[in-house]
Amino acid sequence: METLVALAPLILMFAVMWFFLIRPAQKRQKATQKMQNELQRGDKVVTIGGLHGTIDAVDDATVFLKCSDGSRLQFERAAVGRVLDN
Repeated sequence: METLVALAPLILMFAVMWFFLIRPAQKRQKATQKMQNELQRGDKVVTIGGLHGTIDAVDDATVFLKCSDGSRLQFERAAVGRVLDN
């Protein structure tokens, strides 16, 4: 019984860490993975480096972005940070 009482704060601390840190991070990671899997031609995106562009082509592992100056750049899918609503 004393062992259980001694472990209670440790268990409680782990539960708090799980619900406030680990679980939300896993949800964000799943949402990002879903967004990257659903990329399609014509989507306006921002890379994790801050580059804005429009998807010109999508491959299994890469995306090709067209920038405003007409250049066409190749990025890994993981480099896409978000899709713009515009």
